Amino acid sequence: MPQNILLVVAYVDDMPVASALNIYHQTTLYGRYWGALQYVPNLHFELCYYQAQEFCIAEKIQYFEGGAQGEHKLARGFKPRPTCSFHKIAHADFAAAIQDFVTKESQGIAAYTIELEDRAPFKAR
Repeated sequence: MPQNILLVVAYVDDMPVASALNIYHQTTLYGRYWGALQYVPNLHFELCYYQAQEFCIAEKIQYFEGGAQGEHKLARGFKPRPTCSFHKIAHADFAAAIQDFVTKESQGIAAYTIELEDRAPFKAR
């Protein structure tokens, strides 16, 4: 699978200090696992978004899934989109508790998504 991995690494004085791991195929790039050994202002956005967007443009990848969460993504051109997870919880009682929470939380997320869409920096035609 190495042909489907985009690893963006930042260096300070020839030492790696941060990276973002993305998985992609012909139409979509999925980001991003991010980690840093030190704080560098704006480095998160450079590695996780700007470099990945440039890669998508260069490779003619149509969709960039920037990952869940984050109002800061609106200013970077990402509209809110529902995401999903395919976890299997082995303990039945724990699975039921999680399902109850997710059901209740989804109502709040739906309302928040509408609010974020209203604040998006661009509108649909």
